[in-house]
Amino acid sequence: MRASLIILSTAAALTACEDSNNTSVPEPTAQSATPLPWFQDVAAESGVQFTWKSGAKGDYYLPEIIGGGAAMLDYDNDGDLDLYFVQGGQIDETGHVPKNSQFPNQLFRNDGDWMFSEVPDAAGASDRGYGMGVTTGDYDNDGDIDLYVTNLGRNTLLRNDGGRFEDVTEIAGVAGREWSSATAFLDYDADGDLDLYAGGYLEWSPQSEIACQSSLGKEDYCAPGNYPTAASDRLYRNRGDGTFEDVSSEAGIDMLNRTALGIAIGDYDDDGFIDVFIANDGKPDTMWRNQGDGRFQDVGMRAGCAMDEDGQEKAGMGVGSTDIDDDGDLDLVVCNLVNESDSMFLNQGDYFIDATARRGVKRATSSHTRFGLGWIDLDNDGLLDLYEATGHVQRRYNSHEKDPYAQEDILLQGQTSGRFEMVTPMGGTNATIHRTSRAAVFGDLDDDGLVDILVINRDAPANLYRNIVKDPGNWCLIRVLDEHGRDSLGGVLTARLGDRQITRPIQSAHSYFAANDPRVHVGMGPQTKLQDVEVIWLDGHHELFGDLKANQMYELQRGKGSLRFDGLLPLD
Repeated sequence: MRASLIILSTAAALTACEDSNNTSVPEPTAQSATPLPWFQDVAAESGVQFTWKSGAKGDYYLPEIIGGGAAMLDYDNDGDLDLYFVQGGQIDETGHVPKNSQFPNQLFRNDGDWMFSEVPDAAGASDRGYGMGVTTGDYDNDGDIDLYVTNLGRNTLLRNDGGRFEDVTEIAGVAGREWSSATAFLDYDADGDLDLYAGGYLEWSPQSEIACQSSLGKEDYCAPGNYPTAASDRLYRNRGDGTFEDVSSEAGIDMLNRTALGIAIGDYDDDGFIDVFIANDGKPDTMWRNQGDGRFQDVGMRAGCAMDEDGQEKAGMGVGSTDIDDDGDLDLVVCNLVNESDSMFLNQGDYFIDATARRGVKRATSSHTRFGLGWIDLDNDGLLDLYEATGHVQRRYNSHEKDPYAQEDILLQGQTSGRFEMVTPMGGTNATIHRTSRAAVFGDLDDDGLVDILVINRDAPANLYRNIVKDPGNWCLIRVLDEHGRDSLGGVLTARLGDRQITRPIQSAHSYFAANDPRVHVGMGPQTKLQDVEVIWLDGHHELFGDLKANQMYELQRGKGSLRFDGLLPLD
């Protein structure tokens, strides 16, 4: 059954009563005598049929092992999340991606009750590039969610007009020509419209491909460090007229070429300007500090989030970003290659500390190659959990017999101690599933307050994981809209949850090549209300929205709460 949506118009209307029919905190699954699954794969019976096609023919072209991505978005504005899939295809020996022979991207409409229908021609979004990732956002402020797809070659901007997409890439000036990877919409200049960041991976072609061997002594995919040149990232400024200006050079973004794979957006130094964190494959990660004058500076080394505590650069892939220690600033987690643990960076204001080992994540994750990542409360006990989609990039001695790159995904449950413990069954699924997984996309697909997961697999069907956690805690699901009625990406929501002060970013671009549900999900455990809910908008204004009752969905729109004066100009 779907929860009702409450659109909040005044602060007084938001005061919550304290009744609830679910006030118990479940015992941790990781410690249960008979572990129960957290997720059930319902892709087949839900009508979702998608396989990311690598096009592998034995040439070991590197793009074949890197993609692909997907998005959860409400493309038709009917109130529920639909599914968009970015497809791969074939790469010919010249390096061209012949569109007439490519497989199209696919769109599935959410019909409710866990049933999805494929939309013909993806409602105009059936791009036929060799796809990598995707980001979502309303860049033209018309109330419809738009798409930007990164490809090997030309990228694609798809403008949504009432549930129908149009390819406006050339008009908008955001085609790019590199091998693009991680991408995000962001309002870096706080002018009220969304700009665009497109990460670059490598300057690559079949002619520049080289022969590499795995540890088994057989030909296999190469590590990125074997290639001479990484591709540059690009930053596009939204002019507000449907076109973008490439400001990569002026902003200083093109000064570093570092094999981008993961991206997260947020104000990491709390100076009022949106920063960009990039996880790079085999190179130091990048923290682009927004200086507020249109320029960015990489402060990753100085801030302590470019390498791990041992001074090692890792094969950065997926990224999670939220406030895990309730100190009011955004922390980071980056997942990496096998034999490299995750990197969990806790924000100390002016710098980060590597807390991977003390949080119990180092040993738990290093036996897998992880890509998609979700740092989300999946059992609604009030503590963040960690889900990671896995799959090798080279064959190993213990490779799975049907797919030499396949692994089981992993799930770690957050503990009151601040540590994480591995959940069994592996990955929290009700069946043993070995696949070569890449993107993991997170969102509440049936509006029941439990976050579901979509996982993209190389040359195997996608997994659609329905959250079936037994006896979950309470929850709130909150959509935060700016004055245009657009998801306020980059803003922050704060609230009191019992004796804790929590901070949650409003974000879609996290994980790996994924566009996630931008609504703020808060697991509440036994608490029956979120108190003193406040939104910090991109321009620094604070707006109070009172208390929110548990187990409900809400919309908070700018100008409909009560303004807190902090020496800033009041809202118009």
